[in-house]
Amino acid sequence: MVLWQEKYEDVQPDELRMSEFASRRVMMVDTQVRPSDVTKFPIIDAMLSVPREVYVPDDRREAAYVGENLAIGAGRVMLEARTLAKLLDALDIQPDELVLDLGCGLGYSAAVIAHLADTVVAVEQDEAMAADAQRLLSEEGVDNALVIAGPLVTGAPKHAPYDVITIQGGVETVPESLLHQLKDGGRIGAIFMDGALGTAMIGFKSEGGVSWRSSFNATAPVLDGFRKARAFVL
Repeated sequence: MVLWQEKYEDVQPDELRMSEFASRRVMMVDTQVRPSDVTKFPIIDAMLSVPREVYVPDDRREAAYVGENLAIGAGRVMLEARTLAKLLDALDIQPDELVLDLGCGLGYSAAVIAHLADTVVAVEQDEAMAADAQRLLSEEGVDNALVIAGPLVTGAPKHAPYDVITIQGGVETVPESLLHQLKDGGRIGAIFMDGALGTAMIGFKSEGGVSWRSSFNATAPVLDGFRKARAFVL
């Protein structure tokens, strides 16, 4: 006990908590990200650097590093670290690219992507959540990410075309209006849900069309506006 007191007597409680969360961040990367065959250094570095606990509601901080999708309010989730890391790995975002991040929640995905890209335009349809996301990103010194409040299916055409589009949740279909915002040669990543089962897919745009390829299994709640129209049956 004396040794513990000698070591920590000059350390403030907030500093201890930050150190504890940093340790959890390393464990998250070592147990959830690396074992999922994510080896690109920029992604590993981003996930080690961005404090995930900052971008969740205060009452969910203790659960920030669990290995599952984390509810953040308004029926939304923050994607588990494994899913986000594998999606970014498959998209292979480059330092000079412009990324549209749809459904950024409280800003975690935008903060991670900001480490990889030149600029991130994030869209969040919950206005209060969007305002909090922009505030948190600014407080964390993320100056290459902009958060726009608006329908996710609308995207952000003002800043298009994008090199990469990410969708932070499940989809059944992706509107053509969003695909039009992707430049030729660009990529889009989304989790396509079929009932309770989901597959992360990467779309590659060429000559105006997008071809989709299966990447890995993942699940997430389907986002508003991304459900298929249900056929009416008599």
